[in-house]
Amino acid sequence: MDRLGDIRLFVEAARLGGISAAGRQLGLTPAAASARLAKLEASLSTRLVERTTRQLRLTDEGRLYLRHCMRALEALDDAEAQLQAGSTVVRGKIRISTTSDFGRAVLMGWLDEFNVRYPEVTFALTLSDSVSNLLHDDIDLAIRFGAPREDTSLIARLLATNRRVLVASPDYVARHGEPHSPADLARFPCVVLTIASGPLNEWRFVRGEETETYTVPLEISRETNDGAVTRMWAIDGHGIVLKSLWDIDADLRAGRLRIVLPEWRYAPDTPLHALFHRNRYRPPRVRALLDFLIERFREVEHRWPTLPGLRD
Repeated sequence: MDRLGDIRLFVEAARLGGISAAGRQLGLTPAAASARLAKLEASLSTRLVERTTRQLRLTDEGRLYLRHCMRALEALDDAEAQLQAGSTVVRGKIRISTTSDFGRAVLMGWLDEFNVRYPEVTFALTLSDSVSNLLHDDIDLAIRFGAPREDTSLIARLLATNRRVLVASPDYVARHGEPHSPADLARFPCVVLTIASGPLNEWRFVRGEETETYTVPLEISRETNDGAVTRMWAIDGHGIVLKSLWDIDADLRAGRLRIVLPEWRYAPDTPLHALFHRNRYRPPRVRALLDFLIERFREVEHRWPTLPGLRD
C-alpha cells in the first residue's frame, strides 16, 4: 500500500507539473512528497523526473512508467467502483483511435449521444488514417477497417460491414460526365488516399462474374494521407474518390456527392472491427461503449438500401 501511495503521488506530480502541488493534493508536505518520490525512483533504480526550479519534467523512462501507472490506477478505481456500486458503474475516460473521416463524420456525433446516456464518461479521441500501434499507444479501443493479423496481441470484434463506392460531386459529373466502366476511369481525374504502406490507387471491382482492376495514375491525381481531405476534395469537385459508405452516408442523402458506376462493387469490403489489447482489463465504460456502437452501426446499416443511387 505504501508503494501504491508513491505511485499515486508520481501520477499527480506529472498531472499537476510539480511535486509540491501533488503533495498538497494528497495531504503531504513538500519535503515528504519529494522524499517519497525519491524513494520510488530508488526502488526502480530509474530517474523518473528532472527537477528544475520552475517545473517538473518527465524523463523518457518517466513517461513510459506514467502510462502504466495511470492504467493500473484506473483499473483499481474501476474495481473499487464495481465493489461499491455493482458492475453497472459507467464512468471515467475512454481512449479511442479511429480513422479521420469516420471519426469526424460519424463517431463524434455518436460519442455525444453516448454522453447523454452516460454523462460521467469522458473521451480522448485520436484520429489517424495510419494504423496505430496499440501495443504501445495508450488506447482502450480502436475502430479500424479490416482485421489485424492473427499473430498480433490484439482481439478483433466485428462491428459492421463496410461497402465502398466511387463518388463524385454533382458539379463534377455535370462538367466531366460519368465513367461507363472501371477502365473508363482513365478519362477522369481521381483522388487517392495514401497510407503508411503506400497509395491506395489499385481499385478492384466486380459485377456478377466480371472482375476489373483500375490503377489510378498518381502523376495526374490528387493524393493525401487524410481521408477527410479526400472527401472534401470530392465534394469540391476535384475528382472521383473511393469512399466507405460510413464516411459519406450524410453526403449522399444531402446531395453533396453521388455514386458513379453503381452497378460495380468494390472488392474486398474490409469490414469494420473494434480492436482491443488481448491482456488489458476492459472496464465497464468500454464495454458499454462497445454495446452502444454496435447498436448504432446496425441502425445505420438498416437504412443503407434507401441511399440515393446505391444498387445491390
